[in-house]
Formats: sequence, structure tokens, C-alpha cells
Amino acid sequence: MPDALSARRLSRRGLLTAGGVATLATLLAGCGTDDAPKPAASNGGGPWSFTDDRARKVEAAARPARVVAFTGVAAALIDFGLDKQLVGVFGETRRADGTADPQAGDLNVEAVEILGNVWGEFSLEKYAALRPELLVTHMYDPDALWYVPDESKDKILPLAPSVAITTARVPMTKPIERYAALAESLGADLSAKKVTDAKARFDAAAEAVRQAVKANPGIRVLACSGSPDLFYVSNPRVSTDLMYFAELGVDIVVPTKLEAGDYFEALSWENAGRFPADLILLDNRGTALQPKDLTAKPTWQQLPAVKANQVTPWDAVPRFSYAGSAPLLENLATAIRAAKKVS
Repeated sequence: MPDALSARRLSRRGLLTAGGVATLATLLAGCGTDDAPKPAASNGGGPWSFTDDRARKVEAAARPARVVAFTGVAAALIDFGLDKQLVGVFGETRRADGTADPQAGDLNVEAVEILGNVWGEFSLEKYAALRPELLVTHMYDPDALWYVPDESKDKILPLAPSVAITTARVPMTKPIERYAALAESLGADLSAKKVTDAKARFDAAAEAVRQAVKANPGIRVLACSGSPDLFYVSNPRVSTDLMYFAELGVDIVVPTKLEAGDYFEALSWENAGRFPADLILLDNRGTALQPKDLTAKPTWQQLPAVKANQVTPWDAVPRFSYAGSAPLLENLATAIRAAKKVS
């Protein structure tokens, strides 16, 4: 799920189709590179095509061998069996201490070019130098490519075909299936034990959530994110993971006064207790306040779920693979089984 600032930016994004035709040489000159890069060698796999969630059919003479992706997308594709095809990433990849961001999953952050590590960062020069054959990212709103900056998109997008996968307003299983299909088209073997074991774990985890709800009925769950000034209550009718949790039987708070994009309701901290809940899923990204930061918020401390220590981390932008999402379901099942009615 986009954070508050990102969601507002998303709502203002226009079509990400480059306007006009620009030559590669011109684009490279604009980003300070003198020599146009040579095309990557063909992998000999024959014609390739994939239809993305904009209903755009992307075609190439050969299967793309040099893929650049949002970090979480790259991690998901690795979970499905890709490896050397991933040459560059953008989005939160390294923490301040240099360690890999959780979003990176099993991605070897030393083996890829990092084009940007925060929202708004995307090095056009580095991207062009990678000789990209495919750009892949999430799509939270129609035609808005996640973490591809509006101000430079018209120079970025002509350099390589792009694929966008819908990651909002559909249950979490849908983008997982779509990234699996993309990975397979790029050469991944979905019958590999690594992948089938992850799928079995995911299915078992989903069933564990169903059983936890049955064993401990009536537990009301609130998914939220905190900033210094506002308390954001997330909408399970838009957030893909929350939508899936609800399909499994989880009773999730539905906010009523939604901001643009319908991702959340923004409350003042004085009104943080507006929606009673027994269990809180708290956005665990570095862009959101964490429990240690929230101790200074009196209304947070007064929430029944907080008093009962029934707060669990929430990956608000999940890794859309079976391997990446199974732990989220396992943790949710554990939290629901342990929760007591306090609201």
C-alpha cells in the first residue's frame, strides 16, 4: 500500500506513456553519457511477449535478458526463480547502515545497480548504461508506474519496454499469480521445488489464518500507519493484502472518510481511537513511525490493543510471491490466535 505522501502523488499522476519520439542518443546526451550503449546480446530464445495489466502487449525479438525492476518486484521474481536477468533496481534497497532493506528479500543487493533508494530517486544515466531490455514495477493506480518519477518518466520509458502489474483493488493472490506468469515468460521454472514448496507453505499459511479466525472469533483488526502529525487507517477494500485477509475471514476495520485514492482515512492523533480494534497491524516501513516512536503519542498509548500489547508488524507493501507472502499470513494467524477481545 502506498504511504500517505506517495498515495497523494499517485493520485496526481497522468499517463506514463512518453509523449513524442526521442532517440536513444538524445536521451543519453541529456543524462551526460557520450556513447550510446550497444544492445545486449540476444539470448536466442526466440520471440517473446507479455500482456501487462494496462492491457498492453509487450513484444521483443528475444526473451529480455536485462531486467530492471522496483526492488520488491525484483525480490518476487527471484523467489520465482529468476537471477542473472535482474541487473538493476529502484526503490528502498539498502538501509542507512548498508544492510539490505526487508523489501529486497533474497535479492543480492551487491550484484545489482541501485538506481535510487527512496521515492523520487531514479538515475537516468545509470539506467541507460545498464542497456535495459525490460522495466517492471507495481501499478497501484491506472497507468501510474510505482517509483518511476513523473518528472523524468518521458526520458526513462523510451529506453526499454515496460510491464506494470496491478497491486491494488484486487486480492493479494492476483499480483502473485501475475508476477509468477511474468517470471515464467522470462525463463523461470515454476515447477522447481523452491517454487512449489513456497506455494505449499503459502496455502498452509492461508488455511492457518482461516482456522485462527474460527478458533478465536470476533477479533477486530485495524491496519494503520503513523506519521508525526497523522494516524492513517488503511482500507481493506483497496489494499491488496488486507483484501485477501478479509477473504480469509479476518474482520478488518473499514475506514469511512477516505482520502483521494481511497487507500486510507487520515485522522488527527487526537482521534486515533475512532475505530475500536483488538489487534493492530502497524506499518513496519522505515517511512512510518514504529512502536518506540509512538510512545510519545498519548492517544496511541491509550488504544486498548496497545495497552494489551496486541500490535504486530505489517508489511504494507508486500513481496508479491508465495515465498514473500507466506510469512505475512503465518504471523497474522499467530497474532489472531493470541489476541483477546479488548475493544
